[in-house]
Amino acid sequence: MSEAINEARLEKVAGKAVGDVASALSIFMAYLGDQAGVFDTLDGMGRVTLSELSKATDLNPKYLHQWLGSVAAAGYVNFHPEDDTFSISPEQALIFGREGQPACMQGFFQAVVSQYDANVKAVETFRTGAGRPWSDQSQCCFCGTDRFFRPGYEAMLVSEWIPSLGGVEDKLKSGAKIADIGCGHGSSSVLMAKAFPNSKVYGFDFHAPSIDEAKAKAKAAGVDNVEFAVASAQDFPGEDYDLVCIFDALHDMGDPVGASAHIHGALSGDGTFMLVEPMAGDAMADNMHPLGQIYYAFSTTVCTPCSLAQDVGLGLGAQAGQKRLTDVLNQGGFANVRRTAETPTNMVLEATG
Repeated sequence: MSEAINEARLEKVAGKAVGDVASALSIFMAYLGDQAGVFDTLDGMGRVTLSELSKATDLNPKYLHQWLGSVAAAGYVNFHPEDDTFSISPEQALIFGREGQPACMQGFFQAVVSQYDANVKAVETFRTGAGRPWSDQSQCCFCGTDRFFRPGYEAMLVSEWIPSLGGVEDKLKSGAKIADIGCGHGSSSVLMAKAFPNSKVYGFDFHAPSIDEAKAKAKAAGVDNVEFAVASAQDFPGEDYDLVCIFDALHDMGDPVGASAHIHGALSGDGTFMLVEPMAGDAMADNMHPLGQIYYAFSTTVCTPCSLAQDVGLGLGAQAGQKRLTDVLNQGGFANVRRTAETPTNMVLEATG
């Protein structure tokens, strides 16, 4: 016999669902505003009318009117009913505009939109249990991923994360050999190359189009102490690296143990492996919060399918947690693993020995 419906519980769940629908559409509206430059145009204008904003953005006022209604109801911009004007606060501008600032969330939104863009393939993958390679993701996913992580790396990598590692910063200042594995569009590689001009950075990724983009970023940045090449974590070339890094990518790999073992063998005798992974507790119960919800969702459609499309297909997932990551590193040959730094979104592990 089925359980009787509790009307109070039903109303609560329905209210939650309606709120989530509103949030999903708000993310899409925020992405539209970003791509059309509305948030950046509003930033610094003060209170403006629909007509003034339409002229400033060169957008159809009929579309803009509807868009403003949605994002104002969401609290992304401010509506002033006394004179029918709109404005954006400095805090809202940091979240929805001001590209490159750590608080900007447009990269996050772009990555979410990419998953809706490829929803048919996501459903097929989920239903069949098959793997789905990284290369099968939407271009919007590659750009959104880089755009989301880049501000955090710019804020923390050189100033906090590298100094937290034992003796590594001094080596890099003097001149060291660095490998950035799974470098994607190369943002982390270029940051290290710029910060440590006496060192040489080698960026590797198995996705050729990402390597092409990384080379373009390095050229635009004017750095000549970084090189990029197509290679996987299990077969990248070179030896005697002083520092090997993986940023938010080990859990995407089919064989993270094999990758760790190859890294262990490629390091110099006193080299260091810096692993940056999404923040997570060791048990699912530890991750029952909005960030955990987000990471589990991306892991369902991006991270785990990517792993299952490769040899071994361990499928760590984006919420692996320090205990399981440490076990992977130990199996790869690293005797010593410790957390040296953390942010609300990431943990930094140092592996040596």
